[in-house]
Amino acid sequence: MSNSALSGPTVFVFGSVNIDLVCRVAAIPRPGETVLSARYEQLFGGKGANQAVAAARSGGRGKVAFAGAVGDDDLGRAARGALEAERIDTTHLRLGGERTGCAFITIDARGENAITVASGANSDARAAAIDASSWHAETVLVLQMEIPLAESLAAARRAKAAGGRVVVNLAPVPADLRTEDLAALLATSDVLVVNETELAAAARLTQVGQVGQDAPETMAAALAARSAITVIATCGGDGVLVADAAGAAGPVTRLAALTVDVVDTTGAGDTFVGVFASAFAAGDSVLEAARRAVAAASLACQKLGAQTAMPRAAEIDAALARRRP
Repeated sequence: MSNSALSGPTVFVFGSVNIDLVCRVAAIPRPGETVLSARYEQLFGGKGANQAVAAARSGGRGKVAFAGAVGDDDLGRAARGALEAERIDTTHLRLGGERTGCAFITIDARGENAITVASGANSDARAAAIDASSWHAETVLVLQMEIPLAESLAAARRAKAAGGRVVVNLAPVPADLRTEDLAALLATSDVLVVNETELAAAARLTQVGQVGQDAPETMAAALAARSAITVIATCGGDGVLVADAAGAAGPVTRLAALTVDVVDTTGAGDTFVGVFASAFAAGDSVLEAARRAVAAASLACQKLGAQTAMPRAAEIDAALARRRP
């Protein structure tokens, strides 16, 4: 797909590409402990790539494009091919100087996970490599924290200058993230998506609420009010909280998750972000997009892996239809 095709509603994901090495164990090992797994699986992953795949499968009426970096290696070529198989535009997926990123994922008997990521070529992702024609008023740019923050900021500013909207998933929270860095990122954002741990980190850095004392609803509302953006907090089986830009003076809405048998939560957060962005780009309101996204994220917990578990539009539509009174 060429750049000229990037017109109309477009989800443009700028982020990471990884190959996931996944093993299942009875319990995630503690420091100094070794546990055995009978086998492992090699899967496609990376928060950016995951979110692009979720968006592409979710049935939005627009296009999905991806920018980032992979290594000049077999893993990188396989990752590019997997994205293209989902009809995702990879024009701006460049070759970096390092090997393709890799994630090592351990999943316990309850479906909880522990993840270590080797960034590799993701550190070579560059906003300047994205053609200016990619940005327009119907673009929804999606960002995460697995590529350099300075590059994410540069892309966000360019998207906003063209009249587009920006969705930031503050995951994972960089260990060296400074208050001024977060403030700059939020100043370019329309929607912030966080889990409860990331919400607490953002509240602490922006000095809103009492971390450890205030309920997530209170912190989400205060953060939305301080930053004049919409804050969405994902709360696992408890669904999501949506705090609009009115913040503490406006309502905080909780949307329930579906009741499912959890096999693996690895890709649930990325599923939420990608499906949300797709619906948001297609013209849904924040609440409508979040309602579709939480249903999709719930469905993703029923299968192993990240991209392998992400539902397609028909599955999401059927789940939403069953929920309606």
